[in-house]
Amino acid sequence: MSERSDVLRRVMTETGTTQTGLSHLSGVHQPSISGFLSGRVDLSDDMLRRLLSCMGYELEVVRRPIRPELTRSVERSWRLHRQLSTHLSPESLKHWRPTLLSNLKRLQGSVQGQPHTRNLSRWRTLIREGDVSGLRRVLTGLDYDSIQMREVTPFGGLLPDNERRDVLRQMTKTR
Repeated sequence: MSERSDVLRRVMTETGTTQTGLSHLSGVHQPSISGFLSGRVDLSDDMLRRLLSCMGYELEVVRRPIRPELTRSVERSWRLHRQLSTHLSPESLKHWRPTLLSNLKRLQGSVQGQPHTRNLSRWRTLIREGDVSGLRRVLTGLDYDSIQMREVTPFGGLLPDNERRDVLRQMTKTR
Protein backbone atom coordinates (compact mmCIF):
# COMPACT_ATOMS: atom_id res chain seq x y z
CA MET A 1 0.00 0.00 0.00
CA SER A 2 1.17 3.51 -0.66
CA GLU A 3 1.40 6.33 1.84
CA ARG A 4 -1.25 8.16 -0.17
CA SER A 5 -3.73 5.29 0.06
CA ASP A 6 -3.07 5.10 3.82
CA VAL A 7 -3.86 8.82 4.15
CA LEU A 8 -7.08 8.41 2.14
CA ARG A 9 -8.16 5.39 4.22
CA ARG A 10 -7.42 7.17 7.51
CA VAL A 11 -9.46 10.27 6.56
CA MET A 12 -12.33 8.15 5.26
CA THR A 13 -12.38 6.29 8.58
CA GLU A 14 -12.19 9.51 10.63
CA THR A 15 -15.01 11.11 8.70
CA GLY A 16 -17.12 7.95 8.36
CA THR A 17 -17.09 8.34 4.57
CA THR A 18 -17.75 5.22 2.51
CA GLN A 19 -16.34 4.57 -0.93
CA THR A 20 -19.80 5.12 -2.40
CA GLY A 21 -20.26 8.32 -0.43
CA LEU A 22 -16.87 9.64 -1.55
CA SER A 23 -17.74 8.71 -5.11
CA HIS A 24 -20.93 10.79 -4.94
CA LEU A 25 -19.10 13.75 -3.36
CA SER A 26 -16.13 13.74 -5.71
CA GLY A 27 -17.51 12.38 -8.97
CA VAL A 28 -14.71 9.78 -8.99
CA HIS A 29 -16.06 6.32 -9.81
CA GLN A 30 -16.25 3.98 -6.80
CA PRO A 31 -14.12 1.26 -8.48
CA SER A 32 -11.34 3.85 -8.90
CA ILE A 33 -11.57 4.73 -5.20
CA SER A 34 -11.38 1.03 -4.37
CA GLY A 35 -8.29 0.76 -6.61
CA PHE A 36 -6.68 3.73 -4.85
CA LEU A 37 -7.30 2.16 -1.45
CA SER A 38 -5.96 -1.24 -2.46
CA GLY A 39 -2.93 0.19 -4.22
CA ARG A 40 -3.92 -1.34 -7.57
CA VAL A 41 -4.38 2.14 -9.07
CA ASP A 42 -1.79 4.89 -8.62
CA LEU A 43 -3.10 7.74 -6.50
CA SER A 44 -1.48 11.07 -7.40
CA ASP A 45 -1.12 13.97 -4.98
CA ASP A 46 -3.61 15.94 -7.08
CA MET A 47 -6.25 13.20 -6.90
CA LEU A 48 -5.64 12.67 -3.18
CA ARG A 49 -5.97 16.42 -2.62
CA ARG A 50 -9.28 16.39 -4.55
CA LEU A 51 -10.68 13.45 -2.56
CA LEU A 52 -9.54 14.85 0.79
CA SER A 53 -11.13 18.23 0.10
CA CYS A 54 -14.49 16.48 -0.34
CA MET A 55 -14.12 15.30 3.25
CA GLY A 56 -12.99 18.66 4.63
CA TYR A 57 -9.24 18.02 4.61
CA GLU A 58 -6.26 19.44 2.78
CA LEU A 59 -3.07 17.64 1.80
CA GLU A 60 0.24 18.83 3.18
CA VAL A 61 3.22 17.41 1.35
CA VAL A 62 6.48 17.57 3.27
CA ARG A 63 9.58 17.39 1.15
CA ARG A 64 13.02 16.91 2.61
CA PRO A 65 16.37 16.25 0.99
CA ILE A 66 17.99 12.88 1.50
CA ARG A 67 21.45 11.73 0.52
CA PRO A 68 21.07 8.56 -1.54
CA GLU A 69 23.24 5.52 -0.92
CA LEU A 70 25.49 5.30 -3.99
CA THR A 71 28.10 2.72 -4.79
CA ARG A 72 31.59 4.11 -5.19
CA SER A 73 31.45 3.55 -8.94
CA VAL A 74 28.07 5.30 -9.36
CA GLU A 75 29.18 8.24 -7.20
CA ARG A 76 32.44 8.58 -9.13
CA SER A 77 30.60 8.61 -12.46
CA TRP A 78 28.04 11.10 -11.15
CA ARG A 79 30.71 13.48 -9.79
CA LEU A 80 32.71 13.40 -13.03
CA HIS A 81 29.63 13.93 -15.20
CA ARG A 82 28.37 16.67 -12.88
CA GLN A 83 31.67 18.51 -13.30
CA LEU A 84 31.46 18.06 -17.05
CA SER A 85 27.95 19.58 -17.00
CA THR A 86 29.47 22.87 -15.81
CA HIS A 87 31.04 23.15 -19.29
CA LEU A 88 27.90 22.14 -21.19
CA SER A 89 26.31 24.82 -23.33
CA PRO A 90 24.88 24.91 -26.86
CA GLU A 91 28.30 26.10 -28.06
CA SER A 92 30.32 23.44 -26.26
CA LEU A 93 27.89 20.75 -27.42
CA LYS A 94 28.37 21.87 -31.01
CA HIS A 95 32.14 21.71 -30.49
CA TRP A 96 31.96 18.30 -28.75
CA ARG A 97 29.45 16.74 -31.19
CA PRO A 98 32.04 15.06 -33.49
CA THR A 99 33.81 13.47 -30.49
CA LEU A 100 30.53 12.43 -28.91
CA LEU A 101 29.26 10.82 -32.11
CA SER A 102 32.60 9.08 -32.62
CA ASN A 103 32.49 7.77 -29.04
CA LEU A 104 28.92 6.57 -29.59
CA LYS A 105 29.97 4.70 -32.73
CA ARG A 106 32.84 3.04 -30.82
CA LEU A 107 30.52 2.11 -27.93
CA GLN A 108 27.91 0.75 -30.33
CA GLY A 109 30.45 -1.82 -31.51
CA SER A 110 31.27 -3.04 -28.00
CA VAL A 111 27.97 -2.82 -26.10
CA GLN A 112 25.34 -5.53 -26.13
CA GLY A 113 21.97 -6.02 -24.54
CA GLN A 114 19.39 -3.81 -22.95
CA PRO A 115 19.25 -1.24 -21.52
CA HIS A 116 22.68 -0.31 -22.90
CA THR A 117 21.85 -0.37 -26.62
CA ARG A 118 18.67 1.61 -25.96
CA ASN A 119 20.63 4.13 -23.88
CA LEU A 120 23.17 4.62 -26.66
CA SER A 121 20.27 5.45 -28.96
CA ARG A 122 18.93 7.90 -26.41
CA TRP A 123 22.35 9.57 -26.11
CA ARG A 124 22.49 9.89 -29.90
CA THR A 125 19.06 11.54 -29.98
CA LEU A 126 19.91 14.01 -27.20
CA ILE A 127 23.18 14.94 -28.91
CA ARG A 128 21.78 15.25 -32.45
CA GLU A 129 18.83 17.34 -31.24
CA GLY A 130 21.16 19.58 -29.26
CA ASP A 131 19.08 18.99 -26.13
CA VAL A 132 21.36 20.68 -23.60
CA SER A 133 18.69 20.57 -20.89
CA GLY A 134 18.08 16.83 -21.42
CA LEU A 135 21.81 16.12 -21.44
CA ARG A 136 22.29 18.12 -18.26
CA ARG A 137 19.53 16.08 -16.54
CA VAL A 138 21.28 12.82 -17.48
CA LEU A 139 24.74 14.12 -16.52
CA THR A 140 23.61 15.28 -13.07
CA GLY A 141 20.65 13.01 -12.29
CA LEU A 142 20.65 10.53 -9.43
CA ASP A 143 17.59 8.67 -10.69
CA TYR A 144 18.01 5.08 -11.86
CA ASP A 145 17.56 6.01 -15.53
CA SER A 146 20.34 8.64 -15.46
CA ILE A 147 22.69 6.26 -13.64
CA GLN A 148 22.09 3.61 -16.32
CA MET A 149 22.60 6.14 -19.11
CA ARG A 150 25.99 7.13 -17.66
CA GLU A 151 27.09 3.47 -17.73
CA VAL A 152 27.48 3.89 -21.50
CA THR A 153 28.56 7.51 -21.62
CA PRO A 154 29.88 9.04 -24.81
CA PHE A 155 31.40 11.91 -22.77
CA GLY A 156 34.68 10.13 -22.06
CA GLY A 157 37.76 12.26 -22.66
CA LEU A 158 35.96 15.62 -22.63
CA LEU A 159 36.60 16.67 -19.03
CA PRO A 160 39.92 18.50 -18.69
CA ASP A 161 42.43 16.25 -16.92
CA ASN A 162 43.13 18.70 -14.09
CA GLU A 163 39.39 18.88 -13.29
CA ARG A 164 39.11 15.10 -13.46
CA ARG A 165 41.95 14.74 -10.94
CA ASP A 166 40.38 17.39 -8.67
CA VAL A 167 37.03 15.58 -8.68
CA LEU A 168 38.67 12.25 -7.85
CA ARG A 169 40.85 13.81 -5.16
CA GLN A 170 37.80 15.52 -3.60
CA MET A 171 35.95 12.21 -3.62
CA THR A 172 38.68 10.50 -1.60
CA LYS A 173 38.50 13.32 0.98
CA THR A 174 34.75 12.94 1.50
CA ARG A 175 34.77 9.15 1.94
